[in-house]
Amino acid sequence: MNGTSILAVFIGSGLGGVCRYVLSRFIQSNVASGTIFPWGTFWVNIIGCFIIGLCYGYFNRYAASSIFSPQVRLILTVGFCGGFTTFSTFINENYLLFQSSNVFLLCVYVAASVLLGFALLYAGYVLSQL
Repeated sequence: MNGTSILAVFIGSGLGGVCRYVLSRFIQSNVASGTIFPWGTFWVNIIGCFIIGLCYGYFNRYAASSIFSPQVRLILTVGFCGGFTTFSTFINENYLLFQSSNVFLLCVYVAASVLLGFALLYAGYVLSQL
């Protein structure tokens, strides 16, 4: 761990966090307003799964070249995707659904997040190999 790596994660996570905030608020306010289901966080996390699938796919595809330096990898994955997606908000929203006795929505949210997230990570990886 060196200063350049820390700076790469710092920059990426700042950009990812801002993008998450803006996109999540936009979706929740304009697309899914008036619903208890946390569509903003759901879509941000799903999109983040797709992005990280693309990243790791491209990193794997171009492993022999130097096109993706260690700092670029850190900016995109640990930084951007780490700041863009949010596990703690996901868990909190599940707790809020549980507290409000929306057990069915809680189960849908968890299952859809995990299954669709995995499917889109896989799709991103496969797409990067074409």
